[in-house]
Order: sequence, then C-alpha cells, then structure tokens
Amino acid sequence: MTKRYSGGCACGAIRYETSGEPIFQNHCQCLDCQKRSGTGHGSYLTFGRRADMAITGEASTWHVAGASGNEKVHAFCPTCGTPVYLTFVAMPELIAIHATSLDNPGDFEPQAVTYTIRGHGWDIMDPSLRAFERMLHG
Repeated sequence: MTKRYSGGCACGAIRYETSGEPIFQNHCQCLDCQKRSGTGHGSYLTFGRRADMAITGEASTWHVAGASGNEKVHAFCPTCGTPVYLTFVAMPELIAIHATSLDNPGDFEPQAVTYTIRGHGWDIMDPSLRAFERMLHG
C-alpha cells in the first residue's frame, strides 16, 4: 500500500497531496527558518518530483536568497499566513513541505539537522540525528 502525504494551511484554503516518498526530512536551524517559524528551527519533508504534488488553492510567495545564494520561494496562505511549502529556483523539480502542515504531522521522520551553527541551547534537537553546520543547497 502506497503512503499518501496530505496537508495544508490552517484555514484550509491551500491543500496538497502526494503519494511520492520524501527524499529528505530535516530540521533546519538557519536564521531564515528561525525567523519564519518564530522558533529555533523549521521542519521539512522534501520531495524530488514537484509534478507529483497536487496543490489546490492560491498561495502567496516570498522570494529569498538561501545561505548558498540560491533563491528559495516560500509559499504561504494569504488568508491565515500559514507557511505551507517552498521551492528552489536552482532545483525546480524539488518541493519541500512544512512538517506542521501535514494532516498527520507524525508522518514526519527527521533524518538530520541542518545549519546547526545557528542553533540555540533552548532549541534542543534529537542528539541521534546527523548534524550539519550548513548544506550545499538551500
């Protein structure tokens, strides 16, 4: 049986669904993720085939340069403000969804923590996860 990943924003105006498997699941402690989440990190499931992700509703977007200098496009609900997904201009086939936007956030199984150099002592990550001070893309 194929696992389905579905979710959306808090008000339901944006929804997504895919039967694809994530290629990477991580917590990110970069300053951008901290500021957008209002916490010490963001948590993501990245999928390798954006075309397999069915998205309904119109998201607002915000473009920002990642730590690598590559442009990221953050998509959020214009009604409730929930961050839902992000895409990468240099890698248009990828899409990363926010773990907390999942209908079942328990489907998130983090594999690593990225940008640990920006971490805070009050935002404790699972010590068994691989930790990286930075990523090659982001």
